[in-house]
Amino acid sequence: MIDQINGGEAVYRVLKANGIDTVFGLLGGSMLELYDAMYLGGDIAYVGARDERAAGHMADAWARMTGKPGVVLGAQAGPGVVNLVTAVAEAHLAYSPMVVIAGAITRADQCKDTFQEVDQVALFAPISKRSVMVTDPSRLVPMLEDAIRLANTGRRGPVVLHVPRDLFAAAVPAVSPQPLRIARPGPASAEDIAAMAELLAVAERPVIFAGGGFKWAAGRDALTALAEKLEVPVVASTGHADVMRHRHPWFAGQAGPRGNRVASRLTKEADVMVVLGARLGFNSTFHSNDYVGADTRIAHVDVEGSAVGRYFPAEIAAQGDARLTAEALTKTAAKPDCDAWRDSFRADIETLWAERATEAAIDTSPMHPRRALAEIRSTLPEDAIVTLDTGNTCLQAADRLAHYAPMSLITPLDFGLVGFGLAAAIGAKAATPKRPVVAIMGDGAVGYTMIEIQTAISHNLPIVIVVLDNEAWGAEKAYQQEFYGGRLLGAEIQSPRYDKFAELCGGKGIWVEGPGNMAPALKMALASGQTTVIQAKIDPGALMTLRKDLFKAPQKRDPS
Repeated sequence: MIDQINGGEAVYRVLKANGIDTVFGLLGGSMLELYDAMYLGGDIAYVGARDERAAGHMADAWARMTGKPGVVLGAQAGPGVVNLVTAVAEAHLAYSPMVVIAGAITRADQCKDTFQEVDQVALFAPISKRSVMVTDPSRLVPMLEDAIRLANTGRRGPVVLHVPRDLFAAAVPAVSPQPLRIARPGPASAEDIAAMAELLAVAERPVIFAGGGFKWAAGRDALTALAEKLEVPVVASTGHADVMRHRHPWFAGQAGPRGNRVASRLTKEADVMVVLGARLGFNSTFHSNDYVGADTRIAHVDVEGSAVGRYFPAEIAAQGDARLTAEALTKTAAKPDCDAWRDSFRADIETLWAERATEAAIDTSPMHPRRALAEIRSTLPEDAIVTLDTGNTCLQAADRLAHYAPMSLITPLDFGLVGFGLAAAIGAKAATPKRPVVAIMGDGAVGYTMIEIQTAISHNLPIVIVVLDNEAWGAEKAYQQEFYGGRLLGAEIQSPRYDKFAELCGGKGIWVEGPGNMAPALKMALASGQTTVIQAKIDPGALMTLRKDLFKAPQKRDPS
């Protein structure tokens, strides 16, 4: 009987015991024993990216789809680990559970200005739930288990575990780890549930504000049941337009500055708002009474107590799980007497959907981005997963797509990251290989991670990347046009033929120009079963400005 194993094998056993069947990374010399253990064990798939940042985004998306911590291997101490900073910061502000196993230089070489030495622990401390170095072989297993537990407990987030190179080779006791038991929150208290029911009973203009807590808790059915019993409209927080089925009669879509006018009117005019599994954070409200009424009575429930009532006063403040709270409220609350509010909402939302339908008829050339999005919306299968990037085109896409199945939208959320969508699509496909995955991105964003097209192909993870090419950094171009007299510097770009690059990598490329051609291109791409890039030229003048509060009116410049 083997009573000792090396650290790499111990790490493999812990990951396997906790249901981690896929990990992401980029091969480096700092943890070859772990790679060897994965090869010999054969129960954990490895997706090797071409850049550590992209590997982190893949793990982030995988975590959001599975509910388990996404594991990324920073397999090279120093530069390889530092490349993960962007991905960890993204996961931190998305509250996405991630465990980074970060290689570090050997213990004997630390603090000697050694090759590739950098203070990794300090680097990640502000952007993670914990950044900690393992210093003793006997602590490797319990500290890895603690990292998995911490990443997926309470408000989720990334944990970075730095492991010196020599610990992967060091002898540790042979372990047979058991799956960790992760504590989960319950519903809001019975007292708070009763108070919310009383608040709803007197509401004349009630609305339910639903956030990502319903996605982590697999709570779509509970949210839908609550809305249907109360017959109260539901709005989604930014990036979570998939909390309810598209066109459900009580779903208004995404609210706030990145949402639609109907959902935003509801939150501004509501006299009672029940907030479940959301923070009412900046991306959803701008922390402004332009989006949440100053006199709105708020009942606020979130898994993280410190978020409750932080940005807007909460009359009822409770800590709890969104799904369980919705289920309890469904049993307790009665349908409020507010038919005029319901009728107004139904009329407004039907008008909005009718307007969106007309966007499919915009016949300008180059193609208007809203025409492209309308064609995408009509073509996507109901079980499709969409990943979005940040930028002007994706700003227009944020509330213009149709999400039918649960867990069908992945966005950068609060980090506002450009270049996220392609790698995230690969991670989502690895988590759900039977569902179609489509990344919708601007031409600038694809350039960040275009080499990962090769990763998708080499690992047989076919995705579709739709590149809406307006030859610009669109958000900045819009600001320069509106606030700086049209003086463009750095805003206009020329991107390569990404469709041709996909073909060079062994995938499929489709070039699209003019309205009416996006839908057949997308159908062809989805039917092909290949990683496909659809590059579509869109109108470079069709831009939106979002943050008008940041800039002053254009100033005249003295030519002298």
